[in-house]
Amino acid sequence: MMTRTVHRTQELAAFLRSRRESLDPRDFGLPERRQARRTPGLRREEVAELAGISIDYVVRLEQGRGLRPSAEVVEALAGALRLAPDERAYLFGLAQQRPRSADEPATTAAPSLAGLVADLSPLPAMLMNHRYDILAWNDQMAALLLDFGELPPKQRNSMWLCLMHPEIRERYLDRERVVRDGIAHLRAAWAAHPEDRALTDLIAEFTMRDEEFARLWAERDVQVNGRGSKVLRHPDAGVLALDFEVLMPLQDPDQRLLIYRAADEQTRLALNRLFS
Repeated sequence: MMTRTVHRTQELAAFLRSRRESLDPRDFGLPERRQARRTPGLRREEVAELAGISIDYVVRLEQGRGLRPSAEVVEALAGALRLAPDERAYLFGLAQQRPRSADEPATTAAPSLAGLVADLSPLPAMLMNHRYDILAWNDQMAALLLDFGELPPKQRNSMWLCLMHPEIRERYLDRERVVRDGIAHLRAAWAAHPEDRALTDLIAEFTMRDEEFARLWAERDVQVNGRGSKVLRHPDAGVLALDFEVLMPLQDPDQRLLIYRAADEQTRLALNRLFS
């Protein structure tokens, strides 16, 4: 009986062969060779040269000899084979490696996602990147918390607001739990994006400026909750019990769509009055 490891190794080999054979040598500006190509696509030595690895290593990978290439080798092969983002993620999965983020985190919302945030009205909704920078929000979210557009861009960060903004700091009735959960989420994002210097600097700022953050960060809790509840004390609407969902778009997995809903009838009526 074949093991899962053998299946994964053989699929890695087959996938590399299929991607190599699907490429057109003319797209790479490779020199013409007098000897006719026996198989379609690039030769193994051409892939090896493009990836900066040995021909023998490419041969052994394509023959399924049980190798587990490093993340650097997988990245090089993905580039040499010009893999699409989904194919790149698949290759990393087969190699049991975690890809490094290829691009800088989004600092603006894609038009389609910004439109979705607006269309979710009357539910309060906002879009954040993995740093928890706030990229888009609807009118209901602004009424529930504050108008993020009036803040300097550096302060449009949900963790910064929870820690530093004088009004938002006092809005959560169970503030320590909210901060603790946010830090557990932020630690997971930090581990997944070790190359993100801006995120590292943000964590360093929080640690230096906020004793509560420093204490909770040192506990090293890691947890990512896709749903939960919060209780807010709104200056106009009173105490609000809210449920929330966090969704991640498939095409933008480093972004989070946060949606609030009333957790009880009293809150639903209060939100209706606030939003009207």
